[in-house]
Amino acid sequence: MNTRTILSLALAVTLLLVTAGTAARAAEVPTVGSPAPDFTLKSQENKTVNLHDFKGKWVVLYFYPKDMTPGCTIEAHNFQADQDKYTKMNAAIVGVSVDPVDSHVEFCTKENLTFKLLSDADHKVVNMYGSTQTMGKIGEVAARNTFIVDPKGVIRKEFIKVDPTPHSKEVLAALADLQK
Repeated sequence: MNTRTILSLALAVTLLLVTAGTAARAAEVPTVGSPAPDFTLKSQENKTVNLHDFKGKWVVLYFYPKDMTPGCTIEAHNFQADQDKYTKMNAAIVGVSVDPVDSHVEFCTKENLTFKLLSDADHKVVNMYGSTQTMGKIGEVAARNTFIVDPKGVIRKEFIKVDPTPHSKEVLAALADLQK
């Protein structure tokens, strides 16, 4: 091998290591007991929403792959069906996906969803929460993860790779335990 080839290979290996390190950092899920990373995103109402807007309330921050897909619709319907129970527990439900605001508007209208759905089209928040996955031709989407954030902004429980059907009941049970 000549010097140019060796240098090219060394550069390629360095780039791979740097990229892998960045991907590993992006994939880290915040730990229970740590402050929930704050963010600012647009809701289906095209209003700016910050996580710190919910101080004093419990927050069920759930990440989901894609509006109007079967699993995401089931999960959203179950959260909506249990909305009154969450309200009684001083908890807000906040969904996040990489779909644009227009998609959230359509999803909420079609499925009669009243809680906030936030658009993370830049993938910044899904990366901050280590909640990304790749779905074939669609590319990078949010992974189905949920975080319960206490009224002071601290993560108290996390659910990774959840099953959408029983999930709302699991979250309600965990929230009840945390509030004891």
